[in-house]
Amino acid sequence: MLVSMPHIGIQIPDDLKANYVPRALDVEDADWHLDMLYNFLKSMGASILTPVYSRYVIDLNRPPDDAPMYPGASNTELCPTRFFTGDLLYKPGCEPDAAEKLRRRETYWQPYHQALSMELKRLRSLYPHVLLWDAHSIRGVIPWLFEGKLADLNIGTANGLSADSLVAKVVVDACANQALFTHVLNGRFKGGYITRQYGNPQSGIHAVQLEKCQSVYMSELPPYHFLPDQAAQVQPLLEKMMRAALSQVKSLTI
Repeated sequence: MLVSMPHIGIQIPDDLKANYVPRALDVEDADWHLDMLYNFLKSMGASILTPVYSRYVIDLNRPPDDAPMYPGASNTELCPTRFFTGDLLYKPGCEPDAAEKLRRRETYWQPYHQALSMELKRLRSLYPHVLLWDAHSIRGVIPWLFEGKLADLNIGTANGLSADSLVAKVVVDACANQALFTHVLNGRFKGGYITRQYGNPQSGIHAVQLEKCQSVYMSELPPYHFLPDQAAQVQPLLEKMMRAALSQVKSLTI
């Protein structure tokens, strides 16, 4: 199993900071504290891939050609220019131009995807089927991106294209057997570029994205504290979901 956390980074390079509005330096749209939330991964023997830099520098879960992931809805870009609220990230005239976008793609995006591809290739050389778990979190209410409030746990398999249906089923079943947290399969978040690009069940790679409401484990308000007591309620369920998916992947035949 490989666990990707493409939006956990919170650093912005010093040479770019002056281009952003001051608010951006607080990186409010990070996927905060996923390393602490998923503190059980090493006991599962999982490979873990995390970046250093913020999604405000480049979004590692967007395609290199910057095509919208959700046509018809508000979309964040490969090099985002807006907060999740829709407000502008950059000072006037300081947005990245085409050359700067290319530089960031080569400097930050390409190494992450090269590492992801290489680790999947290594795992696939060892096992007939591999689980790629793409871990995310987000505020539960963001009107610029979606209407209403998200379910607590948003499972995405690109409408069934990125993972075997039995893998999706056992993940959903794990959620269905509890009442603390709401869940949905392939709702507003169906999986971003990583899920859609690398998930290929016919080739033995099963990709699942999990987008969690941050309210289930942390404060959604600055300074975005991790809340251990709340996290302790959802962590057993997350581990159950992942162990079920991994067990199902192991049981699949070529």
